[in-house]
Amino acid sequence: MTLSPDPQQWFALQVKPRHEKGTAWALHNKGYEEFLPQYRSRRRWSDRIKELDIPLFPGYVFCRFDPEDRLPVLTTPGVVSIIGMGKTPTPVEAAEIVALQVVMQSGLQAQPWPFLELGQAVRIELGPLAGLEGILTDFKNRQRLAVSVTLLQRSVAVEIDRAWVSPIRLGRRPASSVSSPLLVRTQYA
Repeated sequence: MTLSPDPQQWFALQVKPRHEKGTAWALHNKGYEEFLPQYRSRRRWSDRIKELDIPLFPGYVFCRFDPEDRLPVLTTPGVVSIIGMGKTPTPVEAAEIVALQVVMQSGLQAQPWPFLELGQAVRIELGPLAGLEGILTDFKNRQRLAVSVTLLQRSVAVEIDRAWVSPIRLGRRPASSVSSPLLVRTQYA
């Protein structure tokens, strides 16, 4: 008996530069579940300042599809490739997608962040991210929780209130639940 791949897996799609929104829209119109996490950024031109929604992972869109039926995804305008090993697509950990979705729905300010390795673990006890475990960072006297996508080797930081977190016992890594991809480490700026 051979096991068929889970058709509910998420994959990272590499897309043409600055085509993330159009590609996500095209995938949505084809009936696929897509996810394009974005953040607000203020950009200054010579005559004005404007707030824009910028992709957190430039050049990538997440999509849920059956890897055995990937041709319609690959022929979507803007799609360059599916991230994987050789010709085999590699799924993104479901817990990492869920963690990103929780961050996006929280309404908290998020921004791209350098990819982090494992460090001291904390658990968010209060606020819109309650229940997540992750890596706590400290940057310019403001605490942030880093959410990472291991496959892309990229992270996103969301500003949190230090009172929301409690440390996790030393030697215990974050539980393999929704929060497992979140990482905690203190950085000195």
